[in-house]
Amino acid sequence: MTARAAHAEALRARPPAQWEEYLEQHSGLPGPRADLELLDVVGDLADAARLRAWSASPDEYLAACGTAGLGRLVTAVEDADAMTLRDRAGDGRWRVREGVAMALQRVGDRTPALLRDLLAAWADGDPLVLRAAAAGVCEPRLLRDPATVAAALDLLDVATSALAGLPSGRRRDDDVRTLRKGLGYCWSVAVAADPAAGFPRLERWLVDDPDVRWVVRQNLGKARLTRADAERAAHLADLLRATTP
Repeated sequence: MTARAAHAEALRARPPAQWEEYLEQHSGLPGPRADLELLDVVGDLADAARLRAWSASPDEYLAACGTAGLGRLVTAVEDADAMTLRDRAGDGRWRVREGVAMALQRVGDRTPALLRDLLAAWADGDPLVLRAAAAGVCEPRLLRDPATVAAALDLLDVATSALAGLPSGRRRDDDVRTLRKGLGYCWSVAVAADPAAGFPRLERWLVDDPDVRWVVRQNLGKARLTRADAERAAHLADLLRATTP
């Protein structure tokens, strides 16, 4: 029996009122890795009221579980659950922010068009909102859909432009560093999904900005780009070296 199946069986054997105790006992925290299988299972099984309550919990694991599970409940860009997710994108706890990305992936699994609408609506957000949107959509299973790939590339352009537009005094702030780190891998996922469209978009970011060039360099270090199109990846790497001061 897989860990996921074992957690599902254990939860179903308990009354929902006892689930919170089970989550606390099996979270994997404190420790280096939270139990993501359990987080995913409870997002499928818990009722809406519990997910919403947990998403506001002071306990980080419960909040991450509830936040990730909200993706099952979102039905429109401006419904209460979608607005809660946008708010949680700025949470000070990184596992809760990851829960937002996982929630967006749940939306994308169920209704790709709604995920694309959320990306467009969140494109005016602050660095952490943009990071959540990018991390949410840049998941390979979601990028089998050409329309979602196009939306992902558009969102990455917006997020990279936002990074480039920040003054130097903001660049070392935690929220900006989090966005930069996310862009350092998200571009490679989206480009690998559609190399013909993606490589030219990434190449346009060979600009005179050290943080943006760092983003390009980090993505070129990902093996998925070479697997996607070795010739284009090598060409972009050569351009980066040739234009580096």
